[in-house]
Amino acid sequence: MDTRTPILNPVLIVGCAIILVGFAIRASFGVFQIPIAQEFGWLRAEFSLAIAIQNLAWGIGQPLFGAVAEKIGDRMAIVIGALTYAAGLVLSSFAVTPEAHQLLEIMVGFGIAGTGFGVILAVVGRASSDENRSMSLAIATAAGSAGQVFGAPVAEWLLSMMPWQQVFLVFAAAILATLLLLPAMRAPMASRAEIEESMGTILRRAFRDPSYTLIFLGFFSCGYQLAFITAHFPAFVTEMCGPIAPGGLLDSIGIGTTSALGAVAISLIGLANIAGTLTAGWLGKRYSKKYLLAGIYTARTIVAAAFILFPITPATVLLFSVSMGALWLATVPLTSGLIAHIYGLRYMGTLYGIVFFSHQLGGFLGVWLGGRMYDVYGDYTFVWWVGVAVGAFSAIVHLPVKERQLTAPA
Repeated sequence: MDTRTPILNPVLIVGCAIILVGFAIRASFGVFQIPIAQEFGWLRAEFSLAIAIQNLAWGIGQPLFGAVAEKIGDRMAIVIGALTYAAGLVLSSFAVTPEAHQLLEIMVGFGIAGTGFGVILAVVGRASSDENRSMSLAIATAAGSAGQVFGAPVAEWLLSMMPWQQVFLVFAAAILATLLLLPAMRAPMASRAEIEESMGTILRRAFRDPSYTLIFLGFFSCGYQLAFITAHFPAFVTEMCGPIAPGGLLDSIGIGTTSALGAVAISLIGLANIAGTLTAGWLGKRYSKKYLLAGIYTARTIVAAAFILFPITPATVLLFSVSMGALWLATVPLTSGLIAHIYGLRYMGTLYGIVFFSHQLGGFLGVWLGGRMYDVYGDYTFVWWVGVAVGAFSAIVHLPVKERQLTAPA
């Protein structure tokens, strides 16, 4: 790629738009925890399991859609993903049993995989110069945070006017509308040397490399923490946060209940992460990505531990949201950029997708365990401390990664 290629190009702009809409919808699912459970009289674990299955399906689908994109084209993979996403949302709007929701979330998860980071970041990476790649990946990742900024509040707002079933239909129409932008998304092919190597060759080389295993293991805690907070934090804040003072700052701007604060907290996490992710991309261009990742996981561990140790008040919720938000998706451009640097761009979608499966295994555990332990103990304390522990593990496991380009043996 010519180093004169501008950082803002049609591929990056369209990729950001698709990720923004897809992640706005995904980030809103925690808002539906209480309304759906109350309507059907379900235990918290029932809908939590549906969201957990969505995360697992997303993880399984990510390397599959990466391979589809590399075999039959990026845009075709995105079309299939958007259609699957919309179909899952429409069918879910008619579901009335836990099992139906859990089954249909497989479609939603696969849809997120086809319109999410694995496919989009690989295209953006190829369309970027070597100099701009780290920042381009960060901008695309930040678009997911931008979706999170308004996803939960928009869902909360729509729920004030219509039942959750109709909100799902609105979201299905939104993800389909992104397909109108696809004609502008044309990325260059990989280099001749990369094209000559088969996917099997690259995969075998990566699987034999201990660094790839360490990256895979390290991404687990990211999925656990993010999915748990996305799915359960609105309910966590609603039920465990101290009251909002009448006439105070929050009340004066329309946040008068802990339920509204829970939705705003998810939005605030996304807003803070726009700055955090862009900063990570800028730093990734200049410093060791593995040490940056270790630092991010260490900071997450400290922030999460401090939050649960202190009384939960509106002030600590806001402080936690900003702090965790700055670290939220900052791992994504660094992890994907590390994979592209070590293993090349040709099969980046598949290689990142496999690593992302670890992320989604963590997401499945975080969401499901959150609902299960809530039903057993009546709170989320145990699950929170598990998140602190796996965050510390990820901080350590990135340190031995070798940041050198892995080439074919002579």
